[in-house]
Amino acid sequence: MSTGINIETTKALFTAFGAGDIPAILRHLDESIRIEFYGPSVIPYAGFYDGKEEARRFFETVLASVDVHVFEPQEFIAERDKVIVTGHLRLTAKATGRTIESDFVHVITLKDGRWSRFRDFMNTAVAVEAFRG
Repeated sequence: MSTGINIETTKALFTAFGAGDIPAILRHLDESIRIEFYGPSVIPYAGFYDGKEEARRFFETVLASVDVHVFEPQEFIAERDKVIVTGHLRLTAKATGRTIESDFVHVITLKDGRWSRFRDFMNTAVAVEAFRG
């Protein structure tokens, strides 16, 4: 797959996430998707998720746990089967009403035009504080 297609797929998935459109998100995922969100268990969606059904659970948990105010991908860097996205987010933890604001880096591996691995890196200390209240 070309790097252009990989970037377009990634942008489409981010748009679906911003719209809360789980079925559209899932259309862009490989059956064997692996999601890695690093952080302690106080963050409701932290952990590792294998397969499309687990990915559905991840995205549903994220969207049920936070209100998304800002989710701004700023740079897309693609090479071969990888896309790295840098950006900024501002969320509110629904359980506490506290703000999560951080830069992020997403490292995405694609297979046949679909995400096969997603790794999320952000300032998880900010998220921990927001969820702890």
